[in-house]
Amino acid sequence: MLKQISVKRIPLLLCIICFTHYGYSQNIFKRYFNHTLKDTSNPANPKFIAYPTVAYAPETSWEFGVSTLYVYRAKRDTVNRLSEIQGFTFVTLEQQFGTLLEHTLYTDKNKYFFLGQVKLQNFPLSYHGIGMSTPDDKIALVSAAEIRIRERVLRQVIPSLYTGFEVNYERLTNVDFQNETSPLINIPLGNQGSTNLSLGWGVVYDDIHNVLNPRKGHFGEIAFLSSRKVWGSTFNFNLAFVDLRLYKPIRKNNVLAFQAYGQFGSGDIPFNELALMGGERMMRGYYLGRYRDNNYTAAQVEYRMLPFSFAKRWGASFFASAGTVYPDFKSFTNASLAWSLGGGPRFLLFPKKDVYNRIDLAFTPEGYGIYFFIGEAF
Repeated sequence: MLKQISVKRIPLLLCIICFTHYGYSQNIFKRYFNHTLKDTSNPANPKFIAYPTVAYAPETSWEFGVSTLYVYRAKRDTVNRLSEIQGFTFVTLEQQFGTLLEHTLYTDKNKYFFLGQVKLQNFPLSYHGIGMSTPDDKIALVSAAEIRIRERVLRQVIPSLYTGFEVNYERLTNVDFQNETSPLINIPLGNQGSTNLSLGWGVVYDDIHNVLNPRKGHFGEIAFLSSRKVWGSTFNFNLAFVDLRLYKPIRKNNVLAFQAYGQFGSGDIPFNELALMGGERMMRGYYLGRYRDNNYTAAQVEYRMLPFSFAKRWGASFFASAGTVYPDFKSFTNASLAWSLGGGPRFLLFPKKDVYNRIDLAFTPEGYGIYFFIGEAF
């Protein structure tokens, strides 16, 4: 059984608070936390926070980083939806490093919608093979340098309905499979690295006012991307994505949230472009890539109390999810199912903008994961 602890980005805020009673740092940190946590500014004003983080994993040793969040509304108009930019930069004692930048941006009157992610990292990947019947222990540790850019540029055609261009760029270099088993594993497609540019089109329906803490509404995305050698890709393959979400208010301040997700691929898909199960958003408790294959289907439900009826700034959420990966649609009905469940506390970080800091503890049959982030998982 895999007993890997996935500890992500533990905020050092409590440690910093402990030092605020000493010397000159007292006034600096007091001003910082009063500005951040009291949040007395106008709701239309932008807000920025930066805080140090630390984590530990067997592949990285100690990891140190800085997380940032910037939230705003176009033209400071509260009628416009909340836009957010999140960043995270880290280094480890094993000389690994990475940067992640995610954004959800709306222009004035929500006319244009920009949704994307940029990731740069030099990081080990635990590889268990392809499919659901892979061993609990990794069969290889893959070292690689990765650049990934995913961007959607969408225009509103009718209220809440957007359509537009989507692009995904993935470059994997300096790939090294370090075998953990004997005899040698069957090395997957893309083991020498690859560069793939995928172009396509998407349709998004989004009537959510606060992307970091949806309390009611719907989100749906259907997208198709194609990678071709003719425009510089290493491999020819197609990817399709379906993401459906529903948020239903239950009593005062409580929300029942649903999400169904699917990624479907065909062609010569390299191992790093396969559908990957796990991570801090869907199938929490599995690290990203624990299971991988051409196709991936998963669903999750979460009950959020934001905040408790007896507290102004504290709440909690409880969630459960299930999913599977499979090579083709004929195999879907026979594919085994993975599951995870858990929950955790919430702290109202920006009261004027209804943004919470979440701590999730997720359990799976193979172990558990702990996640610290600003904003809900979905």
